[in-house]
Amino acid sequence: MVALVCVFVLALGAGALGGLVGTGSSLVLLPVLVVLYGPRAAVPMMGIAAVLANVGRVVAWWSRIRWRPVFAYTASGAPAAALGAHTLLTISPKIIDGFLGVFFLVMIPIRRAMVARAWRLRLWHLALAGAVVGFLTGVVLSTGPLSVPIFTGYGLSGGTFLGSEAASALGLYTAKLATFGQAGSLKTDLVVRGLAIGAALMIGPFLTRRFVQRLQDRTYALLIDAVLVAAGCGMFLALAGG
Repeated sequence: MVALVCVFVLALGAGALGGLVGTGSSLVLLPVLVVLYGPRAAVPMMGIAAVLANVGRVVAWWSRIRWRPVFAYTASGAPAAALGAHTLLTISPKIIDGFLGVFFLVMIPIRRAMVARAWRLRLWHLALAGAVVGFLTGVVLSTGPLSVPIFTGYGLSGGTFLGSEAASALGLYTAKLATFGQAGSLKTDLVVRGLAIGAALMIGPFLTRRFVQRLQDRTYALLIDAVLVAAGCGMFLALAGG
């Protein structure tokens, strides 16, 4: 019980981070959950929490959501996430962790070049990206930072980005959880912990909403780059630790 209370408090901070830049909650919480409950329980537990966290962001930014990119991304991403969850135990997570670590760091100069040259992703790009990210979301613990350069590359920022990315992620995580449920992996105690953590994550978007509205585009871009650096380094640390 004490451990769950500590995780709940940590989740409040992680939810604030996720509410600010649209991702990062899993990067903060997953190492703790793996240590406390083991990776086999941490994956579905974080999946439950992620669903609630994204529900909170959707509610907070409902009026700003752009539904066309959401549908394009989710239409291919949700079935791909289910497929990825099915193959979770057959692919080495270390290989994908290493790939993601490189990808996150490389995306910083690519994202900056896209902004400088006014490149914009189109809907079919989002559909293709949704399939790739969806599959990886089903396989590995956290791919949240992957969606950051995708949706910002489409031209979204601030609350519009936060709400649209959250709505898309909600579809991917729901498909992943449905697959875990069919496999009998969602035990009662695991669900309770996931719901408690998710409740804390839901508060984050409302804590940071006013701050996000005051952020300048340059500051927001720097925060996104910082998240990508942290994500890349985190993947390499996990790879080295494993």
